[in-house]
Amino acid sequence: MPVPETPRRGNATWSDLRPRLISAAVLIIIAGAAIQAGGLFYGALIIVAMCGMASELATLFGTSVRSWRGVLYIAWMGCAGIAALYGHWNAVPAFVMSAFIFGPPLWAGSAVIAAAGTALLWLRLCTPPGAWSVLFAIGVVVFSDSTAYITGRLVGGPKLAPRISPGKTRSGAMGGLAGALMAGIVVAALSGPADDDVMLRSAVWAVVLGIVAQAGDLAESAMKRALGVKDSGRLLPGHGGLLDRFDALLAVAPVAAALSLAARPGQGFWSVGPEDMWAAVLRLTGQ
Repeated sequence: MPVPETPRRGNATWSDLRPRLISAAVLIIIAGAAIQAGGLFYGALIIVAMCGMASELATLFGTSVRSWRGVLYIAWMGCAGIAALYGHWNAVPAFVMSAFIFGPPLWAGSAVIAAAGTALLWLRLCTPPGAWSVLFAIGVVVFSDSTAYITGRLVGGPKLAPRISPGKTRSGAMGGLAGALMAGIVVAALSGPADDDVMLRSAVWAVVLGIVAQAGDLAESAMKRALGVKDSGRLLPGHGGLLDRFDALLAVAPVAAALSLAARPGQGFWSVGPEDMWAAVLRLTGQ
């Protein structure tokens, strides 16, 4: 998630860097272990994260997590994750559609959280590259975040979207895309043998996912601005809440999972080309 950046070079403040690095290190250790282990450990972490984000969202929209309505909403997201973990994918849309009982804002939020959480479960547990699929998506988000942060603070310049997030700059956005590109190429290269076409496609999809990541970040910033809050929570020092930390991943994961449906057997989603997408469309339409 690209973070607030100062507008002019030389005025960068780094006071929040230490807590950001500490909390990021803890997240990396926990997430890395879970991604490597897969199975129930990984699934449990994703479901806990889904419930945590549902809790923050409920609070943002005035629903106490200690009320029966708040507890039920959190449980709703947990059940959607459990259904996906055990392969009951058809049940996930049912949980999302029935969440209308919580009202439009929480209904929309449940769709986003469920889509991202179940996409991460799918990428790790149901695609041949497994851990590499998750690492590609997370790598793009993390490197986009980090390079946007550094570039924006060092370079500054014109604002990216001043009415939505006044701190973000165009230089930070470009730096973020460069970071996403580097992450995608590195993960694709490390995941196994790849020819020039696959490496080129991995670069293209990394940039596309980098753009999606920044769009997800801006969408969450717009929501917080409309609600008049700075952070979605205080769980992660230097980052805010889970929604603040994973807003970009909420957008990236479903796109990566959708791409994986078009990947050839044994291939990662970053190897998908136009012909693969067309073949997937034909399969889905029964042609």
